[in-house]
Amino acid sequence: MSDTTAATPAGAEAAHDAERYAEKDFGFWIYLMTDAVIFALLFATYIVLSRGTAGGPTGSDLFSLPHTFGETMLLLVSSTTFGMASLAARAGNRGGVLAWLAITAVLGLAFVGMEIQEFAGMIAKGAGPDRSGFLSGFFTLVGTHGVHVSVGLISIVVMMGQIATKGLTVPVLSRLMRLALFWHFLDIVWIGIFSVVYLPGVL
Repeated sequence: MSDTTAATPAGAEAAHDAERYAEKDFGFWIYLMTDAVIFALLFATYIVLSRGTAGGPTGSDLFSLPHTFGETMLLLVSSTTFGMASLAARAGNRGGVLAWLAITAVLGLAFVGMEIQEFAGMIAKGAGPDRSGFLSGFFTLVGTHGVHVSVGLISIVVMMGQIATKGLTVPVLSRLMRLALFWHFLDIVWIGIFSVVYLPGVL
């Protein structure tokens, strides 16, 4: 009787925790869907404005496919390294998780650096977001993605701090899973940007 009595509160607490994490996961999926809607609207806006150059430079004048391909590879590889961090987390390898997250952060930082370099070069040529509808749509879409990546980088650093201090506890693993979803989502969005913005712009 005493064993049953002792086990019941523990079981109820475990069920409550599982329900709480499920609610958080559901809420995060809703957030990702709203973010997807925002990016869909930005894509639509860019497509509508893409021909409105107002006599200014076009994509073929401004875009460098090798530069953009480098950005793409950085983000794709960073998604792979985040996946390796998730596998290490499942194996309970705290050191491996921290190492793979650090590599992911370096790759993401390099991506943001290349994007800032691209923006600065375009503005220096007089091709800022106020030059034409095309450039306004471009800077808004690509810049919004860049801001998301920057937020993701900050989140990775915070996550590394939590893993280093708290270990691979259930709450930390839950947050890591949601951060992984966010990072992979940004990778998918970038593939769309590469396909819709840069490739047609240089061809």
